[in-house]
Amino acid sequence: MVKNMGTTDRIVRVIIAAIIAVLYLANVISGALAIILGIVALIFLATSAVGFCPLYVPFKFSTRKKV
Repeated sequence: MVKNMGTTDRIVRVIIAAIIAVLYLANVISGALAIILGIVALIFLATSAVGFCPLYVPFKFSTRKKV
């Protein structure tokens, strides 16, 4: 598995996941929307942690800088 996510991409995903968590904890979102966004937040955190996004592969897309 080759990393295909750059630092900026990873940071943005973590920030979005944190915003979703804050919205949930502040009871701004609830019900099905909260569940769906919670799953998205978990996926964002997981992909940020490993630096690999499977959705980038079919499009041969990478936000990682070439060395």
